[in-house]
Amino acid sequence: MMQGKTTRRRWRAAGFAAVAVLAPLALAGCGGSASGGSGGNSVSMAHYFSDSLGSTAFKTIVPLCTKETGHDVKNSPIQHEAFKDSILVQLAGGNPPDLFSYWAGAKTQYLVDQKRMAPLDDVWTKNKLDDVIPQSLSKASADYNGHKYLLPFDYHYVGMFYNPKVMKKAGITTMPKTWDELMAAAAKLKAAGITPFALGSKEQWPAQFWFDYLLLRTAGPDYRQKLMAGQASYTDPQVKTAFSMWKEVFDKGYFNDSPNGIDWQGAADMVAKGQAAMTLNGTWITGYWDGNKIPAVGGYDMFPFPEVTPGVPQAALGPVDGWAMSTAAPNKTAAEDLLKCLSGPEVQKAMAFAEGALAPNKNADLSSQNAVMHKAAKEVQNASTFVFNYDLATPPEMSEPGLNVIQKFVDDPSKLDGDLREAQSAADGVFKKN
Repeated sequence: MMQGKTTRRRWRAAGFAAVAVLAPLALAGCGGSASGGSGGNSVSMAHYFSDSLGSTAFKTIVPLCTKETGHDVKNSPIQHEAFKDSILVQLAGGNPPDLFSYWAGAKTQYLVDQKRMAPLDDVWTKNKLDDVIPQSLSKASADYNGHKYLLPFDYHYVGMFYNPKVMKKAGITTMPKTWDELMAAAAKLKAAGITPFALGSKEQWPAQFWFDYLLLRTAGPDYRQKLMAGQASYTDPQVKTAFSMWKEVFDKGYFNDSPNGIDWQGAADMVAKGQAAMTLNGTWITGYWDGNKIPAVGGYDMFPFPEVTPGVPQAALGPVDGWAMSTAAPNKTAAEDLLKCLSGPEVQKAMAFAEGALAPNKNADLSSQNAVMHKAAKEVQNASTFVFNYDLATPPEMSEPGLNVIQKFVDDPSKLDGDLREAQSAADGVFKKN
């Protein structure tokens, strides 16, 4: 959604004014060069796939793309949270990488509007990507302002992941399909001395999924999109209903103590160790558990977030990661060659398996992925619509204060009304017109 110029300047100042502070970080992340691409036979890519799962994937991807393209691929991973600012520094500094990873949705829309991304229409047509990337996924994640700007690389589905043995121990053998059934299961688990839901929101974003799904399952995808675009208010009854239902889960003691004190891996460990039964997270959690030798189906499984209000469309939720070409890419020809490789089935297969993700390229052979991942893929296929999680669905200048409010709510749900007023105050500043 187009924002007022004042709002854009304010967010751009917040994002780009940190050049002096963050430039060393960007340089360090890129191995000594902010771009790493000086034209010729080299091509640089900066990305946020910097954890152990991403490192595993790129040990396969970089050699594959080096061989396929014939270019010297300069791989520059940057820590996930640091990347959010460092890539803005590089783009503003005029010496960006050729390619960079980015999140589909409002974040990409902002950089497109800022003319920081180059159109990829020629890449799309030349490589016949419409034949291998589903139209629904392409429309949701690649199309902005009538052009292709983002190459989908992987995507995830957010569901309720659980420990089957723990659920069985509490007498739960059929997974909940409605909110009432989920709350009944939580009551059984608590009575058995087991924490029903593990939440690790130290880094803020893991908490958003509860708000996302409760709003989607009560007010519906159309209302939720209005809220994300500033056309509805955080003080509306629909928003308060979603948060109030979430507050009730806290009030009943169904979450672990101090969720803001642990990260999502800590919550995943609680479930794996039987200290908690469930955690609402994305399919990347399967990659984490697989790496820790926890078996799918026997050690972990998944079911979709249940129906809350009958008749409301059952949207699927998750992020799409993609690749963008900088408007000022030092070597656009080599970058286009690398994009072709990154869109291919073998590379996307390697990424999907390492990250516990799903592949946009329908020719990527994921048949040997475990049964839980196949279940997640089926949920996406059967969903009425696929929507991005909160911090990707609303503009960046709103997502940061919004996530702050969500984290404050998790810390003390009793202050809900004040939190919602704070969120709307931020929204007023972001969405108001000149």
